[in-house]
Amino acid sequence: MVQLTALTQEVLSAILKSIDEGIHVVNTDGKTIFYNEVAAKHDGMDVKEVQGKYLIDAFPSLTKESSTLLKVIKTGKPIFNQTQVYLNIHGTRIDTINTTLPILLGEEIIGAVEIAKDYSRMKLLAESLLDLQKGLNKGSRKKVLKQVNYTFGDLVSVNPAFISMKDEARKLAKSDSPILVYGESGTGKELFVQGIHHESHRSSGAFIAQNCAAIPETLLESILFGTAKGSYTGAVDRKGLFELADGGTLFLDELHTMPIELQAKLLRVLEDGMVRKVGGSQNISVDVRVIAAMNVHPSIALQNQVLRSDLFYRLNVFTFSLLPLRDRKDDILFLTDYFIKEFNRKLAKDIHGMEKKLELFFTGYHWPGNVRELKHTIEYMMNVCEDKFLKFEDLPHMLKHHPDPPKSKSVPAESLSLRKNIEALEKSLIRNALDLCDGNVNQAAKLLEIPRQTLQYKMKKMTP
Repeated sequence: MVQLTALTQEVLSAILKSIDEGIHVVNTDGKTIFYNEVAAKHDGMDVKEVQGKYLIDAFPSLTKESSTLLKVIKTGKPIFNQTQVYLNIHGTRIDTINTTLPILLGEEIIGAVEIAKDYSRMKLLAESLLDLQKGLNKGSRKKVLKQVNYTFGDLVSVNPAFISMKDEARKLAKSDSPILVYGESGTGKELFVQGIHHESHRSSGAFIAQNCAAIPETLLESILFGTAKGSYTGAVDRKGLFELADGGTLFLDELHTMPIELQAKLLRVLEDGMVRKVGGSQNISVDVRVIAAMNVHPSIALQNQVLRSDLFYRLNVFTFSLLPLRDRKDDILFLTDYFIKEFNRKLAKDIHGMEKKLELFFTGYHWPGNVRELKHTIEYMMNVCEDKFLKFEDLPHMLKHHPDPPKSKSVPAESLSLRKNIEALEKSLIRNALDLCDGNVNQAAKLLEIPRQTLQYKMKKMTP
């Protein structure tokens, strides 16, 4: 075992004690050589009850197989963000999320360190969010409707394909079948979904939106399904989002970021309409319409194994693919005029339109952020413009210094970029082929007249 000087030990101990996370270090014999106050608080122990003791003596419910520290010493492989449930020496149940790393001296393992977060506290925080959501759902029908701020009337467009899609969505809104919406970031997926809810017979019920990427994986299950009393330290019976949305609509955004294991549980709810709380033993019946959205094409998500195929086919009863703004060229100037009028009202301005140079830039720009980027660009320009017409000089700094600003009075420079146009055309053709073949890669490859492996490679590159 490496020897440390007394001064080095004091400095190292001071550093570790100052860290606001639980730190537990054991040597290769499984004996605790460092254990800070934060870890002791998490574990409901006193530092003296663990320091210098064999790990399993301090936590008798653990074994050599279940202890992450002892497992890392044996395998030499790190373990990241793993939930661990165990009893301390006093019989109290402890829930933590641990990252456990081997301590190496050259190639020799001399111990293991565990960085623990209090899972119980994190779950209680999640429950407080649920309580807040529950509070929003209480009260009159008028209060519930406030959760839906947009209708199909707010999704303005002159693009024939987009208008046709809205008309189809109005008809299908009357159904209770699940819906899958695909679209790049900024294309208006949540607005579209709110429009469906507003047109449905569930419009007087709750509309609850949850971004699956915004909640840690370890908490998402309890957020969705709720918790049963005693499922972990301090846990009480709480409803999850499925119960809170009973009689209404649950919108799950960025579905492909949901852990695969949790996707299996979501599929069961969609199949039988029953949920079971975390730590619970009873099934609860819920009447919820699920609408899911992704900013990755479903076929690409399936190819990259971030979306279960059985869940996709269950959700894929009705599917809507929202076009990016660059494929709705006729909407660019129409929406620009619409937003100018909107911000004229909000900002008490009197802007009449935009100069020709700026118009050419707008119609030639790629708009990677789609309608959201266009709206925010107009909002910025309306605030800084001191004339009756928006000018190229009013653009945000990043757009004003875009690599391909307009250099011609008649043709936007970016529209002449061969590479970018070929890339855009290729992506469009791939998406169209996948849509026509319902995501079947082999059939899509035949339509595109390219090898299946080539298509898979291109699909992988298209993943944001």
